[in-house]
Amino acid sequence: MSTVPPTVIDAMRHVGTLLQTGDFRGAHARLQSIVEQHPDYAEALRLLGGVQLALGDTVGAEALLRRAVTADPGWAPSLATLGELLLNSGRQDEAVPLLRRAAQRLPHAALLLARHYNDTQRPAEALAIVAPLCGSAQAPAELVAQHVVALAALGRQDEAVTFYRTLADASPDHPAAAHALAIALAAASRHAEAERATQHALARGHKSAAVHFTHANSLIALGEFERAETSLRECLRQEPRHIDAHNHLAQLVWMRTGDSAQTTAVLDQALQIFQGDEALLAAKASILQGAGDVRAAYVCLATSASRAQATPALLVRAGLAALEFDPATALTLAERALRISPDNNASRNLLTAALLGTGDARRALSHCEALLAMTPDDQYLIALQTTAWRLLGDARYDACCDYTNLVRPYTLQAPSPWTDLAGFLSDLKQSLERLHNPHGHALLFQSLRHGTETTGDLTRETDPVIQALFKALDAPIRDYIAYIGQGSDPLRRRNRGTYRFNGGWSVRLRSAGYHANHVHPRGWISSAFYVDLPEGMAEASTQDGCLAFGQPSIATHPPLQVQRVVRPEPGRLVLFPSYFWHGTVPFHSEKTRLTVAFDAVPEPEPSA
Repeated sequence: MSTVPPTVIDAMRHVGTLLQTGDFRGAHARLQSIVEQHPDYAEALRLLGGVQLALGDTVGAEALLRRAVTADPGWAPSLATLGELLLNSGRQDEAVPLLRRAAQRLPHAALLLARHYNDTQRPAEALAIVAPLCGSAQAPAELVAQHVVALAALGRQDEAVTFYRTLADASPDHPAAAHALAIALAAASRHAEAERATQHALARGHKSAAVHFTHANSLIALGEFERAETSLRECLRQEPRHIDAHNHLAQLVWMRTGDSAQTTAVLDQALQIFQGDEALLAAKASILQGAGDVRAAYVCLATSASRAQATPALLVRAGLAALEFDPATALTLAERALRISPDNNASRNLLTAALLGTGDARRALSHCEALLAMTPDDQYLIALQTTAWRLLGDARYDACCDYTNLVRPYTLQAPSPWTDLAGFLSDLKQSLERLHNPHGHALLFQSLRHGTETTGDLTRETDPVIQALFKALDAPIRDYIAYIGQGSDPLRRRNRGTYRFNGGWSVRLRSAGYHANHVHPRGWISSAFYVDLPEGMAEASTQDGCLAFGQPSIATHPPLQVQRVVRPEPGRLVLFPSYFWHGTVPFHSEKTRLTVAFDAVPEPEPSA
């Protein structure tokens, strides 16, 4: 690349000012002029590509970014920007090599790559990328978060805490080190300590959007919802396009009000400023769908999805909403997304579900098997696969979904020092009730309806009664693991005789409450433990409040019905494979139905 004259450097500085003020049209005109005079200037080509992308021209942006990489193959910002565009388009095979080249010199590229690996359940690869970059107190919070996510996915949360505590102790006055420790503590569900660490960072002037977001996460887990709202609103004041903060704030407002308009109010304000922003629109659609209004979710995206330049991500988000009421429309959107990006796994995932809804189980099965070849332990994909087998009358369905043998009820033994189960359940009820949202609205993005769910990981609660519960669960879990044995099917091939908890929560359903049918995508063995039930439910002749297996959450053609029902009893634990479709039959009572659930996954291989 030839030397750039000083006049061009000055022009590029002006472009930077225009970009900072959001004047993309002005920046576009100035960059076009620079590129016409210096067609091999990689950085001008890269910025022009970025502006084209911001203006909605994905094809033109990609062409410019490829020119930038050709002009200077070693310029990491161009490699990262092109890689990010390809990654967001679902073209992972093209994106990853570019990001790998850029990650050696550019932390942002390492962040994109690590997030991709974590999102696709490849934590060991994410760890290899970010661990070398997180060895100092100056590591960016986003990289720290991906480092911690990778360690947590490998069951090494405590290692993350030890690592970042050492850094924080070495730099006691460095607020970024305190923030990093808070991220690690939150991942280990040590939220009281995490909240103190973020307060430490805030007190020392480290009041970034990222710190406020981390602070809010811990406050939510601690049940301090008003303070969490305040932190999230400050995060969004600083960074109005922070999607995770919008989702968390929506959760809190929905829990408090149960009103969709109030839930999306802050998001709507952001959309007035960033009109047409696909990520914000998709977030709003997701929130509306989580609140139960799938048609409004679809309408939110319909206009943008109808445009020829709609990205695969937008088409998939619209398709997920349509899937619940019109599988044919979801199928059309998935096919459009795949034409743009044939390697987009999210599009293929949607396509598979839509094909089941439109009656083409054989084609759905072929797509599902291709997806499972890449992520064989994804329980949702296994559920889609077994659903296709069932529709096709394939004998493999009966083997993998043997509800008689693989759904096993146990009666829990009262843990020490309790002498009887009833006394233990009474104390457990009191401990759990303290953790439930007093407003009475369900969490967004969850399967329960007309009830509440706890927000922290119960497996890491310090309450001695809750700790006693999870210790008492060990014997039946080990019995179940021994019972299922080993084999080549999706359940048994993961059986190494060991397990670890992968999250625990409590659900309190009120009258008319139920769980919509669902699976646990990142589980292995899932559960339901009954703590307190409405009077007579355990002996009733109806199925009200029962645990039902076999009916998919997605539409199928023909429709599929429940195949096994388990009646709840106080003190009963039910264990089953995480890929089993399961839900709760609605019930009517003045008394609530209180349960605990958890997922167990195999302990990682020693080499992981």
